[in-house]
Amino acid sequence: MTLHERLAAGLRRAFLEHGYEHLTMSTIASVCGLTRRALYHHFSSKEEAFRFWLRHSNEAAVTAGFAAARGVLEASGDAIDVVTTLVDVRYGDNRRRLAASPHALEINDQAFRRCRDIMDDSARTFQAGFAELLAEMAECGLFALRPEPSPADLAQILADGARGVNQSRPAASASELATRYRNMCAAILYGTVDPAGAPPVAGSPAPPRLPRRPAEPKP
Repeated sequence: MTLHERLAAGLRRAFLEHGYEHLTMSTIASVCGLTRRALYHHFSSKEEAFRFWLRHSNEAAVTAGFAAARGVLEASGDAIDVVTTLVDVRYGDNRRRLAASPHALEINDQAFRRCRDIMDDSARTFQAGFAELLAEMAECGLFALRPEPSPADLAQILADGARGVNQSRPAASASELATRYRNMCAAILYGTVDPAGAPPVAGSPAPPRLPRRPAEPKP
């Protein structure tokens, strides 16, 4: 484990166990196994330490997500398996860790207040790689891309959907996240309804005929 990884692991424990507002640099140092002076060698403030943790956490989640998705792809998983694994590891693992903390709401709020630039940078990096993976999956024959949306647009839509799952109401429990991600990915990739009047897809059952509304009696 590198120094950065050890620092990130200690900071994760400190913030998840103590929250943000009432956490002191002395407590952070103690949890990280450092002296206060040594901690200040790395971070000038609690906010800087928090931002470091969030940046490292996002970078690690993106790397782990793509590694897991490629593992599924190489094992001949289908498109939904690959995409669900990607977003579940990228977004779900951090959400499950956060859900176990009594300070989850506070940490989530602080992340949006203090780390929007980090979150935006991470989103751009993740979605660029996601678009490349989608194009590769199409080349492998897992699905056929339509002219629109483009792989980049589809990556944005799927990532937006995953972030929406994280903020959904009623909130998804830690055990429900993977299923919510899978349902979202399946709905976006393959759709859930056909436009009114569209010809039926070959091999699909005919839609049920709705009963006609009875005519209103004439006065």
